[in-house]
Amino acid sequence: MVILSRFVSSGFGLLQPLVAALIQSQYTFAKGLTAVQAQRELGPLLSSTTSIFGPVDSRWFNVTERYQCYAPPQIQLVVQPGRESDISTIVQYANNNSVDFLVVNRGHALTSTIGEFTGIQIDVRSLKDIVIQPDGKAARLQAGTYNHELIKKLWEHGYVATSGTCSCVGMVGPALGGGHGLFQGRYGLISDNIVSLNVVLGNGTATTVNATHNSDLWWAMLGAGHNFGIVTSFDLKIYPAEKRAWYYREYVFTGDHLETLFKELNKFHNNGTMAQTVAGSFGVIPDTESMWAVIIWTFVYDCSQADAEPSLAPFDLLGAISHKDGNVMYPEVPDVLGSGLTSDLCAANKTHIIATAGLQVYNITAQRQIYDLFNEKVVGHAELRTARVVHEGYAIEGVRRIEADQSAYPLRQDNLLMYFDVALKANSELEAFAREWARETRDLWNAGQPWRRPTTYVNYAFGDESVDSMYGYEPWRLGKLRALKAQYDPENRLSYYNPIIPRA
Repeated sequence: MVILSRFVSSGFGLLQPLVAALIQSQYTFAKGLTAVQAQRELGPLLSSTTSIFGPVDSRWFNVTERYQCYAPPQIQLVVQPGRESDISTIVQYANNNSVDFLVVNRGHALTSTIGEFTGIQIDVRSLKDIVIQPDGKAARLQAGTYNHELIKKLWEHGYVATSGTCSCVGMVGPALGGGHGLFQGRYGLISDNIVSLNVVLGNGTATTVNATHNSDLWWAMLGAGHNFGIVTSFDLKIYPAEKRAWYYREYVFTGDHLETLFKELNKFHNNGTMAQTVAGSFGVIPDTESMWAVIIWTFVYDCSQADAEPSLAPFDLLGAISHKDGNVMYPEVPDVLGSGLTSDLCAANKTHIIATAGLQVYNITAQRQIYDLFNEKVVGHAELRTARVVHEGYAIEGVRRIEADQSAYPLRQDNLLMYFDVALKANSELEAFAREWARETRDLWNAGQPWRRPTTYVNYAFGDESVDSMYGYEPWRLGKLRALKAQYDPENRLSYYNPIIPRA
């Protein structure tokens, strides 16, 4: 079962190409490379279906549009490879011209560290083949595959796989940082289910990475992979789908039920041993006038209502102001959780001020402080009604089954994943206010577990967290990552996504 929660505050012709070429040639990279030059020099080296274009091209806006607009990368040229093999050539060309490169699929990177980037965007969205292997044990996914496509295709063929709960997010990005999802209680993280990776290194070398070939790099790619290579495709384990309905129930509580709710949630999670998925959040219900936060909590079970009822009984007694429930097939579960393809969560071009923390249990005092802080901040600021304080509680038995030293993913002792998000319009006057609120919320979460150091799920990082909190506090772990970085990317070419070694 997956539980997701949120705090919601109720109320809470011929001439034209010539002219375009002349204009485009004016867009010169900091290192002296123009778009027209790249078309002339790089184009003949790539497959015929590759596209190279600059800012005056009609495709520019759609291709450079991003989910997170807080600190966007500065894109000067877009190259859309027609084949996987093109990526190695593009990287070598960029290196030869002293130009940086950034690989983009769905543009969902949340971290502010990519705001330091200027250079070529390697846009892989057209590389989206999904091929189920003949033995039915794995599928090969190209770099441009995203969550909704994978779930749909596998389901149609009778399979499921570990993937994220947000339909619009790519598969590669989350996988390189671990990758939480609905099936992790059975099968582990997305990264735990990768069989093999086809990778282009920072110097442009193409190689295969798996448990028997480049096994040391394999270890690093599974949890810290953004720092080590460009994944052009990968093989992911798949499993026979159980074509039965999933049962869900969503409750809405007022704030005076917070203490009893989180007391029951701690019992329910039982220190990470629960088998269901739970999600909850604080937020403002947009169709009401009240500015006071309500607490919305959703329970999702891959079983029948009758099987779910015993564990839900304590929550039925808490006095929710409303609830709804139903049965859906697995591909519709993201819609139930508010993370479907057409949900507000998937809307692009917003400034997201975020914070995150990993917890083992809910500190009820801290949760009350966070809830009260939410109400304090939202009052008088209508734009902040979009804020959400999200609590993700996935079953973790499958995650714990993997020994901590078997991959670079460092957070297997975290039971609960917290996420704060205020989505603002561009250039909002409330940016600084929201950043302070995000920091305060993160500090309260972390202060609520004084026996452990802060942990940061790298895919939710804002970019101001410590390297240790993202990649692990054990000296051997960071030491190994840094040694592998020196071996496989000595020039630090892959260093814009929450870097292990910051750029000089």
